[in-house]
Amino acid sequence: MRLAPALVLGGVLAGTAVVANVDPHRPGHYPTCPFLFLTGLYCPGCGGLRMVNDLAHGHVGAAFGSNQLLFLLIPVAAYLWGRWAVRTARGLPMRSALLRPATAHVAVGVLLAYGIVRNLPFAHVLAP
Repeated sequence: MRLAPALVLGGVLAGTAVVANVDPHRPGHYPTCPFLFLTGLYCPGCGGLRMVNDLAHGHVGAAFGSNQLLFLLIPVAAYLWGRWAVRTARGLPMRSALLRPATAHVAVGVLLAYGIVRNLPFAHVLAP
């Protein structure tokens, strides 16, 4: 479906608009992270909404401080979306190393490591 990249981009922009206008820095606007609520520990995604809100308002430093991993993955996601959009426009299938099991295992390992390290006392700078 050639419209799929445009639909995904529209969804991302709509979600960003909502998070930009409904401040996640103020309590009560969004539900608490279930993992944080149940364990008291930060998950790899904790701080993601605050990061998007900060980026939408041009606060790059604050965005990086909210979730470093997700911040660093934005260019990767943009590249993959762009590649997908171009290949779809040309009528080509999306082939990617990301679909290989080894790549998925590395990605899960990075998420788990980040989730563990950001909760250790010496890595308090990684906490949102």
